[in-house]
Amino acid sequence: MSEPAGRPVPARRRRTAPPATERGGEGPGFPLAAGILLGLGLGGFFDGIVLHQILQWHHMATSAGYPPDSVENLKLNSLLDGLFHATTYIFTLAGLVLLWRAARQRHSPWRASALLATLLMGFGLFNLVEGIVNHHILGLHHVNETVPRGQWIWWDVGFLIWGAAMLAGGWALWRRANAPRRP
Repeated sequence: MSEPAGRPVPARRRRTAPPATERGGEGPGFPLAAGILLGLGLGGFFDGIVLHQILQWHHMATSAGYPPDSVENLKLNSLLDGLFHATTYIFTLAGLVLLWRAARQRHSPWRASALLATLLMGFGLFNLVEGIVNHHILGLHHVNETVPRGQWIWWDVGFLIWGAAMLAGGWALWRRANAPRRP
């Protein structure tokens, strides 16, 4: 949509980045915190939707004395799963707000690899924190409680390795995405 003749477009409403000479260089890069929060949210949604609901491998407190073997336990686990989803929703919403705010500022074009890098870092961070805290420290649940009890540790360790690989891969991609561009 164009502005009426004679009225300049305020800088905050520009849709494209101004020329480099006016910007004073490249400008700020992709907002790291926004991408990590979005990745945390996506990681949480993947865990809750795929592992809790579709595969039904566990719920939030199935190893903490509330296995889904009664209606009361299932009701409690459903409530805790819902609170978990609400938290991941808040992470996602916060990431979107930060991304929106950064997008409305002057900046050089962002690389898609920077977005992918931060999503991987956030998703991997989710797996590591959730895995260490809920699976190992608190013992609230384990990744796959449908296999024999002695095999749970292998699924939990695999979840941590997967998280560490995503975090490391995201970090490497982030460094590459933020390397100086060749002319």
